[in-house]
Amino acid sequence: MQTAYTPSRAEIEYAASLLRAGRLVAFPTETVYGLGANALDELAVRRIFEAKGRPSTSPIIVHISSLEMVHSVVADWPHTAQQLARKFWPGPLTLVLKKQPAIPSSVTAGLDTVGVRMPSHPVALALIEAAQLPIAAPSANRFTQLSPTTAAHVREGLGNRVDYILDGGPCTVGIESTVLSLAGDAPVLLRPGGVSRVELEKVIGPVLLHTEAPAEAHPAPGMHPRHYSPRTRLVLVSDGKVPVEGAGAYLQLRTPARGEVREMVEMSRGAAAYAAELYRVLHELDAKDYDWIAVDAPEDSPEWEAVSDRLRRAAAKT
Repeated sequence: MQTAYTPSRAEIEYAASLLRAGRLVAFPTETVYGLGANALDELAVRRIFEAKGRPSTSPIIVHISSLEMVHSVVADWPHTAQQLARKFWPGPLTLVLKKQPAIPSSVTAGLDTVGVRMPSHPVALALIEAAQLPIAAPSANRFTQLSPTTAAHVREGLGNRVDYILDGGPCTVGIESTVLSLAGDAPVLLRPGGVSRVELEKVIGPVLLHTEAPAEAHPAPGMHPRHYSPRTRLVLVSDGKVPVEGAGAYLQLRTPARGEVREMVEMSRGAAAYAAELYRVLHELDAKDYDWIAVDAPEDSPEWEAVSDRLRRAAAKT
């Protein structure tokens, strides 16, 4: 496993200079590694889409380092946003609000809203401060593939498509941020993530769930039917019934395997600990040329909502 690493001030300044010059920099956040570009530079943002093979219908989250900077990104900052920022920022919560005209349409998939968050990773905050720019950054991987939680994952997935990788050690949350829209009459959860719906509702009351199939332009990233997927076929199972054909690995939560399992991985029982290790484990197993990776389906509860979302999309066939 990759050990913790703190980049030097010179490395952070160099990465910031690349961002100001319109280049791409991969950097750590507490959730996953992001592929960053100057959020105010249309051409730089387009390079993100080219590097990832990402469709223009999938918007990109903008990362900021202060509440002062947020006003350069969003046009409206309601009291609800202030409440949530006070409680969860810096942290794994993205708020979707009406955008400022300065934010290019490529960032928002042509929509009039933008997702913004303040990451808690000290390297991410230091990079944004050094660049003095909001940074547009989806996960630093090829579109629909496993998100990276180490610098090595970025190198393996993107290679020379990124100009510089700022290594900050492994990510701690391990799955992407929660995305909550505050652009309408009521808060709507667009993507579950590092902050649970239960936690949100303790601060602002009821939160609606987005249930409609996305239009051509998705209201949030991570809404493609197949997403977060290893190259190896991933199968959700119950009662330990792994595929009959071939052999593979089994991510076990509760049930002994019933089939040809070459490798058993005992996963953490708590949702947060499970999320923190999920992508790392899948990256490791994906490199072993198995026929499949079987995963115990998590329990149906609010605590497991984000993990279940990632696994369901990773196992989707289209």
